[in-house]
Amino acid sequence: MSKGKILLTGAAGYIGSHTWVELCQAGYDVVGVDNFYNSERDVVERISKILGHEVMFEEADCSDIQAFGKVFAKHSDIVGAVHFAACKAVGESIDKPLLYYRNNIVSLLNLITLMTEKGKKANIVFSSSCTVYGQPDKEHLPIAENAPLKRSLSPYGKSKQMAEEILSDSVIAYPNLKVCALRYFNPIGAHPSALIGELPRGVPQNLVPFVTQTAAGIRDHLSVFGDDYNTPDGSCIRDYIYVVDLAKAHVKAIDKLLGDDANAPVAIDEPTYVEAAKTGRWSVYNLGTGKGLSVLELVHGFMKATGVDLPYQIAPRRQGDIEQVWADPRKAERELGWRADTPIEEVLLSAWNWQKTL
Repeated sequence: MSKGKILLTGAAGYIGSHTWVELCQAGYDVVGVDNFYNSERDVVERISKILGHEVMFEEADCSDIQAFGKVFAKHSDIVGAVHFAACKAVGESIDKPLLYYRNNIVSLLNLITLMTEKGKKANIVFSSSCTVYGQPDKEHLPIAENAPLKRSLSPYGKSKQMAEEILSDSVIAYPNLKVCALRYFNPIGAHPSALIGELPRGVPQNLVPFVTQTAAGIRDHLSVFGDDYNTPDGSCIRDYIYVVDLAKAHVKAIDKLLGDDANAPVAIDEPTYVEAAKTGRWSVYNLGTGKGLSVLELVHGFMKATGVDLPYQIAPRRQGDIEQVWADPRKAERELGWRADTPIEEVLLSAWNWQKTL
């Protein structure tokens, strides 16, 4: 028995592909949607191979409401959506802000419009980011959902802040809409099958793909951007979370939305979204391990986990980077029954095993 049909936008992307697998294995029928702007077509076949059966897929640009609307017309029995379709690199967003605002915001507006226009129950899990917190004050570390949202340091982060505002306003306006926003920290690693993983185009914008490409000899060396931050070893600190653990949280979030009574009382602990929280149809969760790991600690952890030497150099600070941030994930554990508990050595080894297949 299927638990219902879920629309998955950005389905061929890094987190989307892993979530596709986990949703299907949890008993949902999934309709994947992607335009392959920043992903590869063979990912769909790889997912089918992992699952052992063909999957449902529609090629469409979510920022084109006509094309996106055809997906809804064909799959009128969708009961929920997980929305990943967005550009995601902090550095690129500084160079191409209009691309980020146009793609990330318009695709979300189209999704809300199409999900709510006929008055049917609409459930959306939104792919948000810890960048909505900006650079948190040290007294707010580890960062909880009730921490103040500071001005983001990048157009990428600002687009996520705007998207959350749009969703919380929409929850107030549309009584048939429920939303769960998941604020990710730093997803890394690859599926245990080594059939899917992070595959950036061109020079990687994220740390771990650059690490694995350097270890594989594709890059001459790894640049560590800054060793003069106010941290124990001078490098930035992040909360690195295994992508499979992260994907499983989306299953928990969909389960919650489909199972919740919309009028159930909700703890109001997101100060920016008090009115939305009062509806009982708006919730926010941090997804992280609860532990901060510096860039240099990750680099040395990779070498220890794989036995591969990794040449690296210290480079100047990179514009838009936050000094340190890690999650307080207790709300997700308490309300979703979810925890990220895969050891970092295992996660880094999965990334290396994936790199060796490329």
